[in-house]
Amino acid sequence: MKTRTLTHDDIPPSYAELMGLFMVRPLHDEVDYRNALGVLDAMAGYDLNSDQADYFEAVATFVEKYEAEHHPINDPNLPVVELLRHLLEEHGMGESDLGRLLGDRSLGHRILTGERELSKAHIRILADHFALNPGALLR
Repeated sequence: MKTRTLTHDDIPPSYAELMGLFMVRPLHDEVDYRNALGVLDAMAGYDLNSDQADYFEAVATFVEKYEAEHHPINDPNLPVVELLRHLLEEHGMGESDLGRLLGDRSLGHRILTGERELSKAHIRILADHFALNPGALLR
């Protein structure tokens, strides 16, 4: 089964329509996982209505559970930059995608090279986007 590429324009406004787009349920394999990530990526960083926010949270919960079981990041000594690199690679993102997510395209490069540290706002955005506990980015 092939993964689906979504954009924010593909995201419907109601929970029922969102369920037609991607059924919220436990993720069983990498295809389910990649599709769920695609949904989260298309929704992250935008103002969401209450149905969309609830749906995002539900999908993120299943992604978090799947990642904990199949893609654990267990090393508490892993530097934040390396954790970010791992997350970007896993989500098919690059420096410019990171910068765009954080609101400044060049910011991704500066963070990944150590020229700039993450702010509290950045940590909040990244934790929401990658369905992480914000504490994982406070090392």
